[in-house]
Amino acid sequence: FSNQENVYKKIGFPLLEKAFEGYNTCLFAYGQTGSGKSYTMMGFSDEGIIPRFCEQLFAIVAKPEMQQVTCHIEMSYFEVYNEKIHDLLVGGNGKMQVKQSLRVREHPVFGPYVADLSLNVVTSYADIRGWLELGNKQRATSATGMNEKSSRSHSVITLVMTQTKAEFVEEEEHEHCVTSKVNLVDLAGSERCFTAQTSGDRLKEGVSI
Repeated sequence: FSNQENVYKKIGFPLLEKAFEGYNTCLFAYGQTGSGKSYTMMGFSDEGIIPRFCEQLFAIVAKPEMQQVTCHIEMSYFEVYNEKIHDLLVGGNGKMQVKQSLRVREHPVFGPYVADLSLNVVTSYADIRGWLELGNKQRATSATGMNEKSSRSHSVITLVMTQTKAEFVEEEEHEHCVTSKVNLVDLAGSERCFTAQTSGDRLKEGVSI
């Protein structure tokens, strides 16, 4: 057994360090339904990798040695439900709201992206926590024979961090920018319909997963 703090230190924190070095990073949880993916990524009473990652991100930004660097951080949060993409940070009426489906496009330089996905500026961990609470309320979950609160969609949290620092080259001041993108993914659990005792909408969701 390993507690949430140790899991974050072994898996999450090295990715945070690489992000500050300018690398794009990605972490995703994969496995059978009920195996603890959402608990590991988000946590319940004990915070998981995602909240710990975001909290430490701003703790590092606030360090004295980072005073010469300007950090601009943006956040998006979407789900893939029944092979359709939904923005989890738009609207506030919960799961009863009809969600608009978004489309994946291909940028000639930056590659695949989700068109019309909201990108929100965050300046503190409190900002991120507020967006996470909104997104988690709107994410699709249902009870199955194997998990009373089964995630029925894949979720992707993206943080885009741009670090800007002034550098002097031949006595002239120039701004040097480094942008890194972090994707934190909680996949819906794989399941067998007989074991999970799914039918109707739950069966359709399982096939899409």
